[in-house]
Amino acid sequence: MRSELQRNRKGAALLLAAVALVCGKLQAKEVSVSSPDGKLIVIVSDERGAPNYRVRYAGKEIMPAARLGLALRAGPELGEGFSIAAIHTSDKDETWEQPWGERRLVRDHHRELLVELTRGGKTPRKFALRLRVFDDGLGFRYEVPRQRGVEQVEITDERTEFRFAESDKVRAWWIPARYWRSYEALYQKTALRDAAHVETPFTLRLPSGVHLALHEAALTNYASMTLNQRREGIFKADLTPWSDGIKVKLRAPFNTPWRTVQVAPDAAGLLNSDLILNLNEPNKLGDVSWVKPGKYVGIWWAMHLWQKTWASGDKHGATTAEVKRYMDFAARHGFSGVLAEGWNVGWDGDWPENGELFRFSQPYPDFDMASVAAYGRSKGVKLIGHHETSGAVSHYASQMGAAYDYARASNIDTIKTGYVADNERIKRIDETGQVRYEWHDGQFMAGEYLRSVTEAARRHIAIDTHEPIKDTGLRRTYPNWISREGARGQEYNAWGYPPNPPEHTAILPFTRMLSGPFDYTPGIFNLEPNGKGHENRVRSTLAKELSLYVVLYSPVQMAADLIENYEARPDAFQFIADVPTDWEQSRALAGEVGEYVVMARQQRGAQDWYLGALSNERARDIQFKLDFLDPQRRYQAQIYRDGANADWESAPYDMVIEQREVRASEVMTLHLAAGGGAAIRFKALD
Repeated sequence: MRSELQRNRKGAALLLAAVALVCGKLQAKEVSVSSPDGKLIVIVSDERGAPNYRVRYAGKEIMPAARLGLALRAGPELGEGFSIAAIHTSDKDETWEQPWGERRLVRDHHRELLVELTRGGKTPRKFALRLRVFDDGLGFRYEVPRQRGVEQVEITDERTEFRFAESDKVRAWWIPARYWRSYEALYQKTALRDAAHVETPFTLRLPSGVHLALHEAALTNYASMTLNQRREGIFKADLTPWSDGIKVKLRAPFNTPWRTVQVAPDAAGLLNSDLILNLNEPNKLGDVSWVKPGKYVGIWWAMHLWQKTWASGDKHGATTAEVKRYMDFAARHGFSGVLAEGWNVGWDGDWPENGELFRFSQPYPDFDMASVAAYGRSKGVKLIGHHETSGAVSHYASQMGAAYDYARASNIDTIKTGYVADNERIKRIDETGQVRYEWHDGQFMAGEYLRSVTEAARRHIAIDTHEPIKDTGLRRTYPNWISREGARGQEYNAWGYPPNPPEHTAILPFTRMLSGPFDYTPGIFNLEPNGKGHENRVRSTLAKELSLYVVLYSPVQMAADLIENYEARPDAFQFIADVPTDWEQSRALAGEVGEYVVMARQQRGAQDWYLGALSNERARDIQFKLDFLDPQRRYQAQIYRDGANADWESAPYDMVIEQREVRASEVMTLHLAAGGGAAIRFKALD
């Protein structure tokens, strides 16, 4: 590994300009910092009596001067009237190792500029802006020291803005913010002017073809940032408030999360960025060898098809016998886990409104936890526990320790948590016993989601969060936060209106997936589970469902269909049995947002590579080089591709499975059907 840290370095990394002293007063200053390759430059200025920043890329200004600062409930805001007082610079170039991930080794190569900002007067104030600029983007955050009048802080607004050059020509992909289930909305592609209030990651294409994605990193003890377009082309940070309207409550000193802008010359370049991870702190948990990526099946899809129920009764899904049947299947095919939803008391009645009825250590009578745990041990398969809270978070917190102890004693090392509730209906019991309703992505819930992760870590349990706060790269700091939902998943194909369109999975890699792993639950083989002609169906070909295991990354991947549907198509299921969930390296080979994507990944600790390619509603032929393969080796390409007549609507099962020998010097051509895809295993032969 390479590690180099140079403090207070001046030169190419920093330009200090327009500094003058007139009548003993410091005039407007401008400082800048560039990326290691010199293409990306961020300039900070205190012109007009307030700090602002602008961004240049490849010799062109892409983000004009935009405002910076924080507004506090008590005292003057941090920003207006402040000037640059001092600067500090450093460079860093090191490589660190992920315990699991899209790639084992991650290079952190950036240049840093710390700008100290002060305001004089009877009550002087100070804060700092820390900037890190990488070849693939930039991050900045505010750092507020403890000072007179700034001890107990209530932030009422964040002044941060993002402005875009030629905004009338910019295209954007987005989902609405503060919607009843914001993260599960379908993505829209519009002119930038039509994106009024959006969640992040927020992806844009500039007229030059340069792609940007706005997001945040290391969100802890702070409110999630949404983006509100106040004037055309100018987006302002809009923090999710507490129930009393205050955005953030902190004690100084504190740092905000990083505000991030990923930058790439094309769409595929966004997928090869490690910016979000690099802006998070290193692993705080120590040895995490107990966190195990893997594949699982489960008692899940049948409930979404209304064939089984979460509630007790004649159609109850999570019974002892049914879970053991799934464990038998998992053991035969080398899967590590079985998910059981609805095993515990609390699901009877209107469970989304009755979160206080859940008991996380009390199974239903027809689910014998001790027997299931013992059976799993004998088969080498672990139960994945499910804890649904229905948004009754204080109730869950009161049982959390005992529930996780119970899980650990029951051979459970992964828990899927759920927070089904409208976005602003998280139920909090305050210190006086009063009920307050909070947002999923406010400061309170940022703390509660992280509490579940750290409490689980004490018991060597991994957490897969559903109905989550958005991912901001905290899996680096807490590697047991192994996956999460946070987007429209497969279940919408069973009952959603409308079901996910074919373009959905061609948008996700360039939007939601930029934030981190997504438990989409792929692999449906019965693509018309509600009967032929029913609107609710999976709008993919069978080959595309296989491609999702490579394109949509998660270290825990579900084979989501009923196991009898896999038993009916063992030839296609072979790819799911073979594909790993942990990778040595990953490379996006090609793609356009909402059109298509081609992703290649190398199996961790092995020579085999896997490739997934998928398309939207449009059929297309794609070509790509195999130069990611080892040039000294031969490979057997095991190809699962759309057949000549394949079409998601009329012929979704038309799939060709073939093999041929290939080398790194070759170029491969694939036909992707409408709503189609391809999955390939490149098996090393020597």
